[in-house]
Amino acid sequence: MKKNNFVINALLYALLTAGGLVIMIPFVWMLSTSLKIPSQVFAWPIEWIPNPIKFSNYAEALSMRPFGLYYYNTFLITGLAVVGQVFSSSIVGYSLARLRWRGSNVVFALIMSTLMLPEIVRMIPTFVIFSKIGWVNTFIPLILPHFFAGAFNVFLFRQFFRNLPKDLDESATVDGASLFGIYWRIILPQSKPVIGIVAINTFRYSWNDFLHPLIYLNDTKLWTITLGLRAFQQEFNVDWNLLMAASATSMIPIIVLFIIAQKYFIQGIVFTGVKG
Repeated sequence: MKKNNFVINALLYALLTAGGLVIMIPFVWMLSTSLKIPSQVFAWPIEWIPNPIKFSNYAEALSMRPFGLYYYNTFLITGLAVVGQVFSSSIVGYSLARLRWRGSNVVFALIMSTLMLPEIVRMIPTFVIFSKIGWVNTFIPLILPHFFAGAFNVFLFRQFFRNLPKDLDESATVDGASLFGIYWRIILPQSKPVIGIVAINTFRYSWNDFLHPLIYLNDTKLWTITLGLRAFQQEFNVDWNLLMAASATSMIPIIVLFIIAQKYFIQGIVFTGVKG
């Protein structure tokens, strides 16, 4: 029995390792290309180790465009998007999970039904609304929608809040806490796992978003990282080595965030199940 378990575990780890290596191939190719001279980019067979190694590609890539400004714009948009999404989704999830009011299940079902509506369907009417208001070519269309709770994030918060003991609310109510006080002082401090997973997902989505900045931002001074990377693709050629160098630097914030918050990310996946 022990021998069979050892063989099964060995095969499982070998399979997972092979899958991980396959997934890493595009990332390794990106790093390799970022250190090559243009003539080596599409050489066959592939030269995984550049010769010569050209670290100056990174400095050249980041100096071709004002990437410092692009990073600032992206951090501003992404930071506010995370704050808006965590606050709005958590307070809606708190209402649906911890408060008793007629029709809450129906409202929750309606919120979940919006997941079946493709975002591309909402894109044109949303653009028309922001255009009529005069918010095109500003950061508002990229930030404001995150302050209206996202359906999937509401689901995550609701499921997590339903698993917290009801005694917490009752004890806080006896001590004179208001509904918002219970949410802010009692529930949220115990919700780091789900806050972590929502924050990471929102950060990743907003940081990598290309389509919405392309639609709403016309002034190059308002560009985000994704639009800055698109500038490397010219009409007749692409500076692939410089594009890969800039792309590698753009991944650093997401990697750092995941390393810092991976504990909460994993706990959030475990604790936000479909119980109830």
